Amino acid sequence: MLIPILANVPTPPSTFDGITEAIAVFVLLLVFVMLRQALLHSQVRLYALQSLAVSALAGVLATNEHAGDLFVLAGLSFVLKVIIVPVVVLHLLREAEVDLAGSQRFGVASAVLLGVAVSVFAFLAVGSVHIGGSGAKGLPVPALGAAAATVLVSFVLVMYRADVVSQAIGFFSMENGVSVASLVIAARMQSILEVAFLFDLLVAGVAFALIMRAHHRRSASLSTETLDQLRG
Repeated sequence: MLIPILANVPTPPSTFDGITEAIAVFVLLLVFVMLRQALLHSQVRLYALQSLAVSALAGVLATNEHAGDLFVLAGLSFVLKVIIVPVVVLHLLREAEVDLAGSQRFGVASAVLLGVAVSVFAFLAVGSVHIGGSGAKGLPVPALGAAAATVLVSFVLVMYRADVVSQAIGFFSMENGVSVASLVIAARMQSILEVAFLFDLLVAGVAFALIMRAHHRRSASLSTETLDQLRG
């Protein structure tokens, strides 16, 4: 009599799944903190902390998969996203002598509520796909839902702020969400995918740095509202 009942009991999540889900949710929560943060320097530091969590997730995956190349990838991610990109952006902010984010297109409460709405949508959408059935290794669905929510809430951050730095941080945070998704879904293909994402981030970082410097020299501001005055 007990065998059919025990057969229906769900298998408890592994330690790897628990750590993965905790880090993914932490990455998502940091985006919500960015939405409420008005200081650009603080936004950059929050992005560095978020990137550190993603690098830690790569290290956890490398330990779980016993893959030495993933440790190298985690190191590259740490150097590029935790050190180089934040240092470059902070240096540009010191040159521009600007620390307050640009005007907000809508209120903080509205932005947070919109972020919650898109997060719920992301979790429901991922849950309805039914990926990673019972026994699927390396596919914790809650972590994938948090990664998808990170991408959508980061897009809300891009729409919410009207300054180049905040929009760049939102774009970089979207890349972190995609990185978490690739770590969760494609553990076997992780090296190829993450190297591609890191290269894209490097190109985007250089592009945003040039845009920030050129825009500030032209308008003495980092606000993107002046771009609305441009005509072809």
